Amino acid sequence: MDTVKHILQRKGYLVYSVCPDTSVYEALEILEEKNLGSLVVVEDDGKLHGIFTERDYSRKVILKGRSSKETLVRDIMTESPVFVTPETEINDCMKLMTQKFIRHLPVLEHGKLVGLVSIGDLVNYIINQKDFIIENLEHYISS
Repeated sequence: MDTVKHILQRKGYLVYSVCPDTSVYEALEILEEKNLGSLVVVEDDGKLHGIFTERDYSRKVILKGRSSKETLVRDIMTESPVFVTPETEINDCMKLMTQKFIRHLPVLEHGKLVGLVSIGDLVNYIINQKDFIIENLEHYISS
């Protein structure tokens, strides 16, 4: 069965992060610059503390009339986010995202952050796998 590890091998292990004391404004600049929907929140020790998403910003800053330059990521991040491991099956990731209404899953291995998968990553992987299967079946039929 296909796992998160297969996705990370294709897309890479690069994860953009901020520390909890980063201003929301600075975090938003990174989201915009890198065209991301989330940033993981880590301390210097590399330990996952939370995740900061566009949803956190819209619900916890904009709707509450807060200032993004004065609010810290630690004040609005989602603490103890749902995470997966490289061995987690892709179908299980899809179930988690659907059940928890989330779009991003940090990937931890032995308690250390090693990647991040998004709903887009899962969809792209599944589409590519389906295309591969179709090509093989077409080749088999025409042989």
